[in-house]
Amino acid sequence: MKTVLKVRKRGVIILPKKLRELIGVNEGEYVVVEAEKDMLIMRPLKPKIVDIDLEVLEKSLSEEDSLERRRLKRLLYGKEASS
Repeated sequence: MKTVLKVRKRGVIILPKKLRELIGVNEGEYVVVEAEKDMLIMRPLKPKIVDIDLEVLEKSLSEEDSLERRRLKRLLYGKEASS
């Protein structure tokens, strides 16, 4: 679909309903706009949904917490402190 849009005050561009429906953008959602040479490329910003094992996440966060605590102790006490 090709259409001509008018740039209004403060750079506002209104996307017609048919265009919004075509690309799957609803009110309040975000779009990504890229400038490439003399073109603007617009696409919907859709978050990636990731399936993650909660046990793996908890283990990873626990390990990261442990490392951060050791770093903090080194900063405070100047040497490796046991946990």
